[in-house]
Amino acid sequence: MTPPPNEALLFEVPPPPTSVERLLHLADQYTQHNDALDLVLRTTAMSGPNTHADSALRTAASTQSAIKAIQGERLYESVELAETVMRLQQLAFLATASADLRAGTARQLTALAPEAAVSCAVTLATEMRRRRWASAPVADHRLTAVQCEALTQIARGHVVAGSSLEREFTRSREPKVLMSTLRSLETRGLVERSADSAHAAYVGGPPQDRVRLTETGIASLASVLELPPARPSAAPGTTPRPLPAAAQATARSR
Repeated sequence: MTPPPNEALLFEVPPPPTSVERLLHLADQYTQHNDALDLVLRTTAMSGPNTHADSALRTAASTQSAIKAIQGERLYESVELAETVMRLQQLAFLATASADLRAGTARQLTALAPEAAVSCAVTLATEMRRRRWASAPVADHRLTAVQCEALTQIARGHVVAGSSLEREFTRSREPKVLMSTLRSLETRGLVERSADSAHAAYVGGPPQDRVRLTETGIASLASVLELPPARPSAAPGTTPRPLPAAAQATARSR
């Protein structure tokens, strides 16, 4: 018997995020936390720890959850994997410690957290592809190299947008993320802007818009992180061996 449409929807539960996607979500959470601290520092002369303690502790808890998810993958131990878990443990410690500090000092402790979380995601994606190639996520081949780089920069918390004299602009680190690239990603539903959530470009200026990955953008970026180049003539994970010296000499003589 076919269940009624409304009842069927109750069972359509989206799959949980992968461990790599969790780390990209974590990077975004740290970026939002840092942005909130930046706004506090620019609007309040004296700020105590209570202004950001809850956010810091939530971020630390999310970091611990990401660690448990990685450990739940039951991957064979490697130096790269051990260092990834250790780095995340350090981030959790720093976030927890920042809860008891004033905003200025707390901001310094988590300043590099978004980029560190993305680096951990890259390492984990590489390890999972190397060990579980057959079950690796299907890469979003619709993304160009420029778009992939832009998504990575956005995940690291390096991209903001704003407007001046009725013209929109973006600010990012090298390589620059152009407004045309941002608009193309927005059209595909991969990124969005959080209005007035990032600090101003100059003292006394208006807040800028933080550019963030959407759920779809996180899934797309996770599918292409550290994706090796295609090698049609060789199986994934293999490298063609050079010809023996004698064979090379024969080939040159033909």
